[in-house]
Amino acid sequence: MLRSYLAAALACAAGLAITSHAQAGPVFDEVVSGGKLVCLVSPSAPGFSVPDSAGVFQGFNADFCRMAAAAILGDASKADIRGIGFSDSLKSLVSRQAHMASRSVTETGTRSADPGLAFVATTFYDGQGFMVPKALGVKSAMELKGATICAEDGSTTLLNIADWFAAQGLTYKVENIADKTARLQAFFAGKCDAYASDMTALAADRRLAKDPDDYELLPEIISAEPLTLVTQPDETLEKAVRWAFQVMLNADELGINSSNVDAAIADLDKQPKAVQRLFAKDGATADMAAKMKLPAGWAYQVIKQVGSYGEVYDRHLGPATPFKLKRDGTQNASTTNGGLMYAYPIR
Repeated sequence: MLRSYLAAALACAAGLAITSHAQAGPVFDEVVSGGKLVCLVSPSAPGFSVPDSAGVFQGFNADFCRMAAAAILGDASKADIRGIGFSDSLKSLVSRQAHMASRSVTETGTRSADPGLAFVATTFYDGQGFMVPKALGVKSAMELKGATICAEDGSTTLLNIADWFAAQGLTYKVENIADKTARLQAFFAGKCDAYASDMTALAADRRLAKDPDDYELLPEIISAEPLTLVTQPDETLEKAVRWAFQVMLNADELGINSSNVDAAIADLDKQPKAVQRLFAKDGATADMAAKMKLPAGWAYQVIKQVGSYGEVYDRHLGPATPFKLKRDGTQNASTTNGGLMYAYPIR
């Protein structure tokens, strides 16, 4: 939720002579020729991106890095997933040190207008909220008058806090701490009454407490935070990432996932036309592959190696996980179930 990309990043971007938001090809070609897609995630966000015992990042956001690699390179393992701080991740994209970022980046007007960034697909609809110690006895953000809030320095979190507290006529103090580890340490040590961030980030950060049950999330959501995949500006790369995500959404609506996709393909003639268009050798995705410079069977590789959107959601955030985040009835449900995840037609 960075407000700006800092003068150094902008200066670097200027030196690269970026001429348009939709440059075609060179970044995509770099991914293909290099045989890897460099994708940036948060270094420590349980449920979204955390390194496992082998140092490999796992989580909801990490899987969208693998989605892109599966679509472009035919191999999800060719996603070079790197954990990096928020501001550094955007600076790395602007300075062309990474190909994409899959983390809690809110798409805003000013960010989208930046010629060094391309916002491609919203993977999670979120909103900013507050976490408090249960011992504080607070059950609503309306009770935070005079509270000290821990928040990320240089972020839109600070702007949202200022707007909301002003609208409610409440006073507050803020502790601006850029480093996430230091920020959480300050909060868990009692230096702040509340911790502000996106609700998904709060759910993940709560798991980092010595005893997560000592903390709770307040019910108020004070902002709109469409968390969006960001790439370097390159028309070919942007299309590949956007439509790989749409493959995941379409598969979700069609009930196809990594476990049953092979069975569906083995009996493809008996599948609904939408499934045939998605996976047939002469289907819509085959035509798209030729036009978008993607390998044959790219849609199959996305689903087989990574999964449908609902599968990825349930794997890392759903009812069987420690986060127990329901999807049905929320903004992240399919539009067929009242949500905002709209599957574009692949035909």
